[in-house]
Amino acid sequence: MGQVQYGAGLRVSELIRLRVKDLDFDRGQLVVRGGKGDRDRVAPLSDRLRERLSNHVESIRPLFEEDRRRQVPGVEISPGLERKYPNAGKEWGWQWLWPSRELSVDPRSGIRRRHHLHEKVYQANIKRASLRAGLAKRVTSHALRHSFATHLLDAGTDIRTVQDLLGHKSVETTQIYLHVMQKVGAGVRSPLDLM
Repeated sequence: MGQVQYGAGLRVSELIRLRVKDLDFDRGQLVVRGGKGDRDRVAPLSDRLRERLSNHVESIRPLFEEDRRRQVPGVEISPGLERKYPNAGKEWGWQWLWPSRELSVDPRSGIRRRHHLHEKVYQANIKRASLRAGLAKRVTSHALRHSFATHLLDAGTDIRTVQDLLGHKSVETTQIYLHVMQKVGAGVRSPLDLM
């Protein structure tokens, strides 16, 4: 999950709400549906993740099939889609890419169904991984999104492209990353290194 978040520059909420149908392996992209401001966008899907994600998709299929056998209500979809396509939540493509292993009651509808992994579980895993790696800095899942933007800008990607990829409404929001990547004394070497 962390590699997908970093590789596509996703917000945590966008990451955990990805569905099977949002992956487009042929085009090397994924679709973010209903991101911040309820806007959809396309994000890059790393070539390095294609095989692992394809294997992951196959690994969650038995969970979906078991839910169908047990006649568990389908996953949550928007009310508009539910009216137009009443069985969409039971179709494979609409299943969560990161499903919860347990069924739970939807607090809004009262329906017991499969939800996506809770973002707190993911964030706790990121924290544990950073501790295992011995990192001294505080690491959050959002740091992966920041790193995506900073690394693209460092590599020469224009700011408008980064703005689109991040789903920012305003370029001013994206410009924050320009300040982050500014290196103190850029291009100047310490005199100690010149000796």
